[in-house]
Amino acid sequence: MTLYQIKLRFLRHKKHIKKYSQMTFWFLTGATLALFFFLSFSFLFFQKMYENKIYPGVMVNNVNFGGKDKSEVQKYFDKKNDNFSNTKFSLTSDFGTATVSAQELDFGYNSKLLADQAYLIGRGGDIFSNISLILQGYISGINLSPSYSFCESKLESKIKPLSDSINKNPVNALFTFSGGRVTAFQPSENGQAIDTVSLNKIILDKAQAVAETGGSQTINITVPIKTIEPQITTDKVNNMGIKELIGEGTSLFQHSIPSRIYNISLGTSKFNGILVAPDEIFSFDKVLGDVSSLTGYKQAYVIQNGKTVLGDGGGICQVSTTFFRALLNAGLPITERNAHAYRVGYYEQDMGPGFDATIYVPTVDLKFKNDTGHYILIQTAIDYNTMQLSFFLYGTKDGREVSISKPVVTNETPPPPDLYQDDPTLPKGEVKQVDFAAWGADVYFTRVVKKDGKVIISDKFVSNYRPWQAVYLKGTM
Repeated sequence: MTLYQIKLRFLRHKKHIKKYSQMTFWFLTGATLALFFFLSFSFLFFQKMYENKIYPGVMVNNVNFGGKDKSEVQKYFDKKNDNFSNTKFSLTSDFGTATVSAQELDFGYNSKLLADQAYLIGRGGDIFSNISLILQGYISGINLSPSYSFCESKLESKIKPLSDSINKNPVNALFTFSGGRVTAFQPSENGQAIDTVSLNKIILDKAQAVAETGGSQTINITVPIKTIEPQITTDKVNNMGIKELIGEGTSLFQHSIPSRIYNISLGTSKFNGILVAPDEIFSFDKVLGDVSSLTGYKQAYVIQNGKTVLGDGGGICQVSTTFFRALLNAGLPITERNAHAYRVGYYEQDMGPGFDATIYVPTVDLKFKNDTGHYILIQTAIDYNTMQLSFFLYGTKDGREVSISKPVVTNETPPPPDLYQDDPTLPKGEVKQVDFAAWGADVYFTRVVKKDGKVIISDKFVSNYRPWQAVYLKGTM
């Protein structure tokens, strides 16, 4: 075959190939268009057939709702909610308990949401996604997890008494310094409130278990409480290192006569707002000053020359005793302390014997050293309802740990017999008690203060109490 013949045959084949290609192209184009129109018509027909109905294979909680309308789904779950009606939630806290029923909260399946979710499967904005979901539902099914709900406003209303006992607004710090003394002080205080977001989540998390169990049951829930910090904290209102409570002491003075209570209040006022500088040796007597009728004190019983007699400022040792206890608990070094001559009942109303400190201006004092490296602020408070005196020491904690032993009582001695003395100033036949019997004893307790695991203070406080007799005055006038 010649080259010309070969070339002629190739041109004929090429012409046939082009013709067949064109025929194939138009055939496939026509077939594709026909298939497209067929599928589009079928899809439109399918959508029309399921207008206002849920597509086949769509399930909620493993229940097939294909072909149902939304109202049927909603009715189904509304009826299921009857299983929740006898369920109760017991909300407990350290501040009280509140019990509320599921019915009161409209607690149960969120029937409307579930109906909407089931209906919207295959009805999104993307047609290809819709087709994919419809095919998936038809072939293998689509199962939606159940959704639950309750009325949060009804819950808030039902637990309001509990909320009122828990919720507390934060307190901003107040610090006014004038003339070397803190004239107004209020430590910051965290507030608190029910964490409603967490509580709502906890309740909803219980829903599935309630739905599976059904029947009458009580679900116990610990109420979550969140801390609310104040805008102004104690450490932000001063540059003296006064930011937190480092120690406190209390004592009771129940059954005190009015003049003694007055003296306690007057003496205590001398110490409120006092600042103790770093490394300062603090003297109780120096701050207290003169104790006499000239400085406003009234007469009450004092120990003087071995006797209990009426004297100016009776009750001041209640103040020094309370301050002594605050120093003990703060772990501060106490450089001078003196016990009473005999056991005084006031100081054992809330503690054992030995935790007292007497003073007598200017010879008998109570002293301590501020070794914290920061200022210490003294604050006082008196509760006249409970007859309790309190001292609060504010500063900066440095990690010291305080351990105080129980008092050890030895050599107890009974009081001498009661003593009756004639008193010509009292009407004849009248008897008045002016001294009270007390057992004698030797008492001691120990205190160990550690910092960073090392002992920085180890002391022993000894009290030698004499036995004390009751003394009565008999009127002879």
